Amino acid sequence: MRFKTAIASVFLAALSLAPVTATATAAPEEPGMSPMIIGGSYAQNFPYAARLFFNGRENCSATKIAPQWILTAEHCVSGNGTYTFRAGSLDQTSGGQLVTANQIIKHPSADLALARVSTTMSAPFAPLVSTVSVGQTVQLYGWGATCTNQPEINCQSRYLKVANTRVTSTNGRDYRGGVAISVSRVDGIAAGGDSGGPMFANGRQVGVASTSDRATRSNYTSLNNTSYRNWIRQYTGV
Repeated sequence: MRFKTAIASVFLAALSLAPVTATATAAPEEPGMSPMIIGGSYAQNFPYAARLFFNGRENCSATKIAPQWILTAEHCVSGNGTYTFRAGSLDQTSGGQLVTANQIIKHPSADLALARVSTTMSAPFAPLVSTVSVGQTVQLYGWGATCTNQPEINCQSRYLKVANTRVTSTNGRDYRGGVAISVSRVDGIAAGGDSGGPMFANGRQVGVASTSDRATRSNYTSLNNTSYRNWIRQYTGV
């Protein structure tokens, strides 16, 4: 499950990783036709997912965390335009609810952003925060690229995918220098288009996709950081 190509094609030199977003519409992918998530598999039950579209084009992944709030990465909402989401569906082309952001709130120093939407979304919502330790296996979810032999925008997944990864550090760094959970590949890794998507541990969201080398390692902004968690609660109440 790999993040989308960086919006500005910029690499975070200090980490040799790239933000995982995309900027153009991809051809739909049918199950079984392409390599799984760069490993991983198709998600079977994940009602919290939200696909982010920028000016109508697929761009990032996200999660719904409250009736009118969606959580994603700051670098996914850096442009001026319209942000819409398909929330609560495993298929980015149908189902769930289509909602439009009427407010974007960016964290001042971490790769986190909140989108307030104009339509109330139905439950359930992603539960936040759980203990994470080095060596633990955690799950990454997203609609990102499934290939490395062509432009990632050409192989975005139509259906939500999930990959198992192993925690290598709980004090890594995200795209903006914020505190991140670093992981290495077990059966898949994040790529272009997975940016803003969730990391789950023990059934709860613990991170937001920020950077990846699209091969073996990724960094997810840590929701276990107290100040980040308080920032989310300040606006959303959850």
